[in-house]
Amino acid sequence: ADKVVVGLNTDEFIREFKGTSPIMSYGERERSLLNCSYVDDVVPNAFGNDSKPTILSIKPTVIAVGDDWAHKDYFKQMSFTLEWLAEQKIVLVYIPYCRGISTSEIKRRVLKTNG
Repeated sequence: ADKVVVGLNTDEFIREFKGTSPIMSYGERERSLLNCSYVDDVVPNAFGNDSKPTILSIKPTVIAVGDDWAHKDYFKQMSFTLEWLAEQKIVLVYIPYCRGISTSEIKRRVLKTNG
């Protein structure tokens, strides 16, 4: 049976990559994802910016990322190549990004509401 397993970046990874702490902690983001009926499990992407160990532990056949990454260097951030994915028999697919809501938009709304 197919399962949806989310590899979730740790707070430390986000701080290192973005230079700021996430709005929601790892635990909060994990609980939100586990409350989605289509998510079967959440595992931490706890190997810095080398996600290969996490990917290999999950053993996916598909990795899905938001299409907002289509024009960014997703491979560099996650430290793998399209060739490496092919060797692992993993397909990368881009899914439509949820337009109109983002961390930046949530921050803007909070600041607008709370001054």
